[in-house]
Amino acid sequence: METPQKIAVIGGGSWATALVKILCNNFSRVHWWMRSEEAISHIQQFGHNPKYLQSVAFDNQRLILSAHLEQTLAEVDWVIIATPAAFLEEAFNGISAKHFSGKVVFSAVKGIIPSFNAIPARFIHKSFGVPYSQIGIISGPCHAEEVAMERLSYLTLACSNIEHAQQMATALSCRYIKTTTSDDLFGTEFSAVLKNVYALAAGICHGLGYGDNFQAVLVANAIQEIERFIDVLHPLHRDTKSSAYLGDLLVTAYSNFSRNRTFGFMIGKGYSVKSAQLEMNMIAEGYYATKSLHEINQKFKVDMPILTAVYHIIYEKISPSIEMKLLAEKLN
Repeated sequence: METPQKIAVIGGGSWATALVKILCNNFSRVHWWMRSEEAISHIQQFGHNPKYLQSVAFDNQRLILSAHLEQTLAEVDWVIIATPAAFLEEAFNGISAKHFSGKVVFSAVKGIIPSFNAIPARFIHKSFGVPYSQIGIISGPCHAEEVAMERLSYLTLACSNIEHAQQMATALSCRYIKTTTSDDLFGTEFSAVLKNVYALAAGICHGLGYGDNFQAVLVANAIQEIERFIDVLHPLHRDTKSSAYLGDLLVTAYSNFSRNRTFGFMIGKGYSVKSAQLEMNMIAEGYYATKSLHEINQKFKVDMPILTAVYHIIYEKISPSIEMKLLAEKLN
């Protein structure tokens, strides 16, 4: 299977850094856009991202760094977006459909665009006219931190055009990255967003002192919620026990690298939302996703007690201990 010829990563955070590291295994030149010109200068001088995954060393001969998004998009035919969902609209301010004409776009964004209440695939399609057949998602189970350490990791590439998914899988396969493909773009993407909310719930419970037995029941119920929700939104034959769904949920709910679990843990320990955000200094996608998913579900009315509980805690400021006691009576 052929790989893309000219590819760009859009974003400057952990996942963007990890993806550039992977792509540099397979491409002689990788375009990399980030907003910070200071970060670009640092990478050009020292070969490391100054803020994220500093252990990753880059061969600058392989990188084409730029803070000018129009220029970067003009020079490539495949684009990987790895910008946090909350900042996606701002990052693409001034970009129009002409800049994405003919391109294949894969999203590594695991959140909802708040002002659109939309997953990245829908945002890309509606904002830039990219056909869904040319939009894909990169999902886990995989943490950027373990990619940086070159620990064996797995990625799922989903696109309704399975050939595009296979091409991206080839582009991202290397010694420490195994890949699989799927045609379930919407189910995979919604699952990737939902698992962040359930990681918040897992973190809250851990912060409150709940043990492993309860956590196991919580996660078992979470995958059932995911299945109910995505089956209503996008009916399709799928196995939610596979890595793209259950595996991604497990690693996000349990791993110490999970920023959503960490954020939830701090809430469970008594931090306010603002205090937790300030202390982490990183984006927990589940925070924004909780509100958007709760609003989306007002239309579909899927039974989602865990999502509702997290919404009550985060946005209605209900006591985590009280809310989790109520939730515990609903789980089985």
